Amino acid sequence: FLPDESDIFVTEDYIPMVSVPTVVQKKKSVHASGSESEALSAVNVALKMKNSNKFEKALRLFRHALALQPLHPDVLNHYGEFVEEKEDDLIKADEMYFKALTISPDHSHALTNRKRTLPVVKELDEKELKRIDDKHVQLIELNHNSPAFKTLKRELYFQHIYHTVAIEGNTLTLDETKMVIQTGMPVSGKSLVEHMEVVGVESALRYVNKTLVSKDDITVYDILKIHKLVLGHVKPQVAGSFRQSQVFVAEHTPPHASEVVHLMEEYVEWLQSPEFLQLHPIKQAALAHYKLVYIHPFIDGNGRTARLIMNMILMRHGYPPVIIRNSERNHYFRTLQLANEGDVRPFVRFIAKCTECTLNVYLHSIDYTKCLASPTVNKIDSNNNIIAL
Repeated sequence: FLPDESDIFVTEDYIPMVSVPTVVQKKKSVHASGSESEALSAVNVALKMKNSNKFEKALRLFRHALALQPLHPDVLNHYGEFVEEKEDDLIKADEMYFKALTISPDHSHALTNRKRTLPVVKELDEKELKRIDDKHVQLIELNHNSPAFKTLKRELYFQHIYHTVAIEGNTLTLDETKMVIQTGMPVSGKSLVEHMEVVGVESALRYVNKTLVSKDDITVYDILKIHKLVLGHVKPQVAGSFRQSQVFVAEHTPPHASEVVHLMEEYVEWLQSPEFLQLHPIKQAALAHYKLVYIHPFIDGNGRTARLIMNMILMRHGYPPVIIRNSERNHYFRTLQLANEGDVRPFVRFIAKCTECTLNVYLHSIDYTKCLASPTVNKIDSNNNIIAL
């Protein structure tokens, strides 16, 4: 699903585009805190509002209580019940019951609630994967040699690279990213580092496609090679080598540097294990991504490397490289944090959603910028103009 190099690089003159840089700043994670009594008082009032059919007021009070005490099992359980009953969102409710039980394993009401929701949620997750499987089969049956398919493949290739570096704070626009890939020319007003970040991811994606997708077993060396290509032009002193010091990532404290080599050896063994290989490809890809960023083996470039490994696994199973859009960055990081807290299912669902959106683009020419955010279908005509339906 990667375009041929001859379909990417241009020979005619390319006029550099100059635009005002947009700085993407990482938001600091802030834990709201408040007294337990205030939170439980808010829950009690919310329950009264719910019983009086004042659902909007109840929702605001539940959210206030959760902001005050995000790890209180009673708050999580009551809010989950509201979400299940009044918003009909069993998956979100089940996540809340799960979280309540990780904090208080003997919480009787959460145990009762989860016993009810868990089998239904499992069935919903399986239906989602089945729907994606059906779309995957449809994609395989398309004419991959048609000019329209090749054009779409090329455009999504550019978008994939653009979004994966934008998530990390790169401020190049999509058009500027295209120019860097097609011509190698630096963009006026942007740093050389940002230019090289694009070059690095593009080189690593090419390496994954040409070498690793068809390779039987991935090794520690292969992962180091991916990382070296990703960071080689940006931070050559650490590219392709494991970190030698402790790092801290928001609320997550990765394993000590002395454990990294052993953990990465276990990681590649796990990638070849029967328990891993029997999983659905989307689950394989999501879990491989999560486990790598949990270990956080590198000083920098962990996310880009993890997304490349994720897509390597999907491409091995005949899926196109999946795009995680920059606009979904907060949701992406939030589901990773939920995985750190013990529930990896929201992250798997997020990757499944991104996979389905990518498939929809190929199958129906749906504009990817609208796919995740809205049920509205958009199509792209032959001139790449968006047509709202």
